[in-house]
Amino acid sequence: MEQTPNESIALLIDADNAPAGKIEFIFSELASHGKVNIRRAYGNWKKQGLSGWEKVLHDHAIQPSQHFDLIKGKNASDIGLVIEAMDILYTKSVDTFCLVSSDCDFTPLVLRLRADGKQVIGFGGQKTPEPFINGCTKFLYLDEVEKSPSTPDKKKAPAKPFKASAKLIYTLRSAVQATEDEDGWAPLGPVGAHISNQGPFDHRTYGFSKLSGLFKAIDQFEVEELQNGNRLAVRVRFKGPAKPDKARARKS
Repeated sequence: MEQTPNESIALLIDADNAPAGKIEFIFSELASHGKVNIRRAYGNWKKQGLSGWEKVLHDHAIQPSQHFDLIKGKNASDIGLVIEAMDILYTKSVDTFCLVSSDCDFTPLVLRLRADGKQVIGFGGQKTPEPFINGCTKFLYLDEVEKSPSTPDKKKAPAKPFKASAKLIYTLRSAVQATEDEDGWAPLGPVGAHISNQGPFDHRTYGFSKLSGLFKAIDQFEVEELQNGNRLAVRVRFKGPAKPDKARARKS
């Protein structure tokens, strides 16, 4: 039987830089990691722009934290979130911090939490700067979340061929080669774990519900599915030349 995740999670939301409409996706994702025991959202709640958060806060038992604008165009929400995050770090038993924002100013906070051995899951938009994304254990783009299945598309455009960047191919290739056997095949599980250890990678960012689907879409890899009793074992292999040291070992 699969065990239920029991990590304690602190969810900290920068409401000024986060869409209220994506909260269901956020909680659904966090449910696979553990229990969200601390739920807080920061902002100047007198602003009309944050009115969409009111129902969300009530429905999900999220505690609002009020921070007035100190001067025009500058609020105190960011520093308030950082202070409370550090309070939680030192006074609460929390395994994972979840930061919902597209603001690069939180990068030092992310690095500090990671330095203390905490997992940091980030949620934000495509505009989120790379330093913040790369600092997180895992980062998911909220503007890539698919529309609800109940909302039919009038005209569904044909799927475009997937074009992988050189950086993505290098990440996948290095993970395969780090976990492959003497024939070049690597089990998908260890490959995925190796990729996760390198940085905030998530295959859904590229539009694939499974990691195997991403590998299948790139012609530089071959994917093999083997039935092992009631389980389906998936392994992957890079089609290019083997590493020099392994090639020499096979010839000998």
